Amino acid sequence: MKILVCVSKTPDTTAKISFNGDSTEFNAAGVQFIMNPYDEWYALVKALEIQESIGGSVTIINVGNADNETIIRKGLAIGAEAAVRINAEPKSAMFTAFQIAQYAKDNAFDLILTGKETIDFNGAEVGAMIAEYLDLPFLSFANKLTLDGNKVTVSREIEGGAEIAEVELPFVASAAKDLAQQRIPNMRGIMMAKSKHLTVIEPVSFTETTITKHFQLPPAKTSVKMVDADNMDELVRLLHEEAKVI
Repeated sequence: MKILVCVSKTPDTTAKISFNGDSTEFNAAGVQFIMNPYDEWYALVKALEIQESIGGSVTIINVGNADNETIIRKGLAIGAEAAVRINAEPKSAMFTAFQIAQYAKDNAFDLILTGKETIDFNGAEVGAMIAEYLDLPFLSFANKLTLDGNKVTVSREIEGGAEIAEVELPFVASAAKDLAQQRIPNMRGIMMAKSKHLTVIEPVSFTETTITKHFQLPPAKTSVKMVDADNMDELVRLLHEEAKVI
């Protein structure tokens, strides 16, 4: 079983978000970066659980510059056997998916896992795009995944219940909460990660079809308004005219 896990670098959830002068690029100055939690906690750990159960290999792949190698080494410390970094700035979801798909096409992976989304852009696009480029089935937001030979049963939450799907290898899936349990690298894993192989490859030529014109921060949160318990008319007015929830 050859498994490819796609990992991204994202700002820490406590980072203060800002953009450059013309609001076209994220301002990374002073920001601490982490591995995208959905990639790390669920996609990568599930891949390792499968490897431990039936054997095989787990490779992680990242599209990014040399600064991303700290994040990649963490994935190796958690347990991945090898890593690939595509040496390019991931300017769009489609660019990222195309680069990963080109690598995967030449290496015959049985399963490709991504997190359900990155916590910065929340687009949930890359997994589906990889599957499209590879002409493979895609199952999104998986929170359970079990293998039986070449057949895989995947469960995901839907409104009011769960959806169960069965698919044959190879395929692409995005990992949601509960697919696996977070693992913390131990000292042995951290030391072994230093000697594990990290391959750096150059990107394949790609023509962008969309460009980002502008980023905008959400409106600042307003302060709490206290309403007297006896003034129900004012509460109803605020919910209707300001909160617009009734």
